Amino acid sequence: MKVAMGQFAVSREWQENTDICIDLMNKSLAGGADLLVLPEGVLARDIADPDLVLKAAQPLDGPFVTQLLAVSKGNDLTTMMSVHVPTEGNKALNVLIAIRNGEIIAAYEKLHLYDAFAMQESQRVNPGNDVPALVDVAGMKVGLMTCYDVRFPELARRLVLDGADVLVLPAAWVKGPLKEMHWELLCSARALENTCYMVAVGECGPRNIGNSLVIDPLGVAIAKAPESAALVFADLDPQRIAYARSVLPVLENRRFARPELKPL
Repeated sequence: MKVAMGQFAVSREWQENTDICIDLMNKSLAGGADLLVLPEGVLARDIADPDLVLKAAQPLDGPFVTQLLAVSKGNDLTTMMSVHVPTEGNKALNVLIAIRNGEIIAAYEKLHLYDAFAMQESQRVNPGNDVPALVDVAGMKVGLMTCYDVRFPELARRLVLDGADVLVLPAAWVKGPLKEMHWELLCSARALENTCYMVAVGECGPRNIGNSLVIDPLGVAIAKAPESAALVFADLDPQRIAYARSVLPVLENRRFARPELKPL
């Protein structure tokens, strides 16, 4: 599988973000990618206006997603990103969507909300309640996670035990003391402990670190983006997964049961 990581700074204007996403889709398709991963919350964002995620939220049949679906028609590129969708209680859902050939083929509502480091995502967002199904892309099975989810190893392990070869993580990782170290350490750990690929794509800009990366099943970073806007490609090899699992059979050697989601 050839994957593209489309890293950019999200604007407060949804149409501007639409244009950026469409451009990245077209460039990824031209570059031969099977999968394009974009950051978390790509609909709209403003550091000075945290309520913008609510004011700008759109349903999945709204103009933002509709335009991306139109661009996706007629080809096999799968594009993944997270958007904010209105829901009850004057809040939103943080929904990771996968689109391909004019359709939404998967939607995952973020389970773990970022109530940490003096931030409170749950003030504006409701959590999801379901472990996402896997998505088939170019013969590999992809598990869906969003940003803060990476700090909870149970979800990654559950997805891999369900059959995931690749974990995808759109994110908006906020800058701060040790935060870049946390990002690289956690993404590497989730890949290595599960002998799978991790494709983690972060927003860049004044608030977020960027630093998108692909980690292979033995914890090796095979592609990295800088702190600025970038489109980075990487090849994911099923034989590398098979090799990693033959020399490091942690999935076979584990003694704990398959993780189950705890109801709220």
